[in-house]
Amino acid sequence: MKTIIGESKRYLEIDLTSKTWTEFSPPDEDLHDYIGGKGLGLKLIHDRLGARLAEVDPLGPNNILAFMMGVFIGTGAPCSARFAGVTKSPLTGIMVSSSCGGSFGMACKTAGWDGVLVKGKAAVPTVVKLDEFGVLFEDAGDLWGMETGSAQAKLVDNPRKGALVIGPAGENGVLYSVIRSGGRYLGRGGMGTVMGAKNLKAIVATGMSYTIVPAKPEKFKLVNAKAKKMINRNEFVQAYRAYGTNFGVNSGVDTGYAPVRNFRDRTDERCRNLSGEAMVERYHTTHASCAPCTVLCGHKGTYPDGIKRHIPEYETIGLWGGNLMNFDPDIIGVWNDRLNELGIDTISCGATVGWAMEAAEKGLRPSALEFGKTENITALLDDIAYRRGEGVDLALGTKRLAQKYGGLDFAAQVKGLEMAAYDPRAGWGQGLNYAIANRGGCHLNAYPIAMEAIFKFIPQYSKLSKVSWVAFMEDLFSATNSTQTCQFTIFGYILEPPVAKYTPKPLLKLAMTYLPDVAQLVLDWSALSSLVAAITGRNLGMRGFLKCGRRTHVLERHMNVLCGVTSADDTLPGRFLNESQTKHKDLSVVPIGPMVQAYYRKKGYDEHGVPRPQLLRKLHITP
Repeated sequence: MKTIIGESKRYLEIDLTSKTWTEFSPPDEDLHDYIGGKGLGLKLIHDRLGARLAEVDPLGPNNILAFMMGVFIGTGAPCSARFAGVTKSPLTGIMVSSSCGGSFGMACKTAGWDGVLVKGKAAVPTVVKLDEFGVLFEDAGDLWGMETGSAQAKLVDNPRKGALVIGPAGENGVLYSVIRSGGRYLGRGGMGTVMGAKNLKAIVATGMSYTIVPAKPEKFKLVNAKAKKMINRNEFVQAYRAYGTNFGVNSGVDTGYAPVRNFRDRTDERCRNLSGEAMVERYHTTHASCAPCTVLCGHKGTYPDGIKRHIPEYETIGLWGGNLMNFDPDIIGVWNDRLNELGIDTISCGATVGWAMEAAEKGLRPSALEFGKTENITALLDDIAYRRGEGVDLALGTKRLAQKYGGLDFAAQVKGLEMAAYDPRAGWGQGLNYAIANRGGCHLNAYPIAMEAIFKFIPQYSKLSKVSWVAFMEDLFSATNSTQTCQFTIFGYILEPPVAKYTPKPLLKLAMTYLPDVAQLVLDWSALSSLVAAITGRNLGMRGFLKCGRRTHVLERHMNVLCGVTSADDTLPGRFLNESQTKHKDLSVVPIGPMVQAYYRKKGYDEHGVPRPQLLRKLHITP
């Protein structure tokens, strides 16, 4: 078996229209400035499309899909199975990126490829196969029309292989369809829809031709051991390991971020039936995580029908549970399996169904859907995937539906992307995060709700420190998503070093609330930057790592401005700005306007949210 030292620096560019492919290597300065993963994917797309981004139809042949392996895969670093997808979204019309822990990443990386760009459109449904020698194009044949699990089983017939596969939703143009890899999904913004529009059923990589060896193996060994210790002893990680991401359900009920009745109510005691603690007891769960994984948040269990299923993640539980006034975890598990087989984003679909229930209740749009009624949902999922009956409408997502029928104030979306399962009235930083997140209603842009309502480091109902923490965390998360590794590791990296770990919590809370910029100066994420340096051989440093994240985030904002984003898009639906009365005891609406303007100043944007020319120059971003 051959060896790759750190990175192969080999990338594939595939043209489906001409059935051709080329190999290229990005400049060394781009590898340094963007690390890999999400950041480099954005840079490569920007280099190729630039100012033409506005005119590129996300479902047209000129759109580019980038699959980026990052630098962690194959090294044994913590949570090093992840890779990124980047494209222009058909759901939002702006840039979207997603992270996945499926088997394609390892297969592609060990086939010798650090990334794959796909453009054009195949004349007939096609499967692309790649290995260490290059690319083959094959007709999809009867794979076209298959669900994701069946198609993947036919394509992945030995451990050397990993695949990216779409289901009927992607083939039929559901605007929020996903791409499957193993048991994981590139899940937001309609990446599967872009593959479907290109007549691309799957990409199959055959790997294990190379082993990945860090450029500085002794340094890597020391830093890797330290990193895993920090992650393993972190309380947040331990809770996720024990109960899965649904550990957050009970906290949502208590602090008021639970999505209940299409985000009307903020809390409901019955949601506790859906908590991770309840599921461990009900399903006798065991771990079912990405491999290799340090966090172990994925769980599976045996349901009353005798079937062993993956336990749905927190977002799925939230949007298909309390959001629809459904408190039966068994049926959510069944729906989750069906959504995955059809290739549908569980977050966007759940939010869209919730909107449709409220729109019917208000008489805006006729529908048999209603809160608390579950017997008609299973058939509806197939109708959405195959664009028939009511599914024709619901395949469009909440923003387009609300523009068509009315009801934008209660459409839980930002920039067209449906919000994740956190009501922003429970944490004003989370509200700011949603409003300005580059891909739309994304909780993973910065995830301040963890600091506000879960860890309680900063106050929920205050503007104090929120701009600073959102700006800081989105840079750190962007850099992390360029490595690629799991964002759940970050709390171990920044909360376990001595200054954060041993400072009394009351003092830490005071510093984070009143002196956030100072608090950030003493936080330590050097394990992340040191892992990158040990793997690649490129000296980066902790502050350099953060600057790479900022550069990536600003580039993405710049690309979104080219796509037409303005300051008018950096806001929340009316529900979260005007409706303070909910079932939760605390009255709250999000004072979004002043926070957005303060955020623009913090980031170096003008009053319209456009990155200033001097900021682009400073970050070496070509306009």
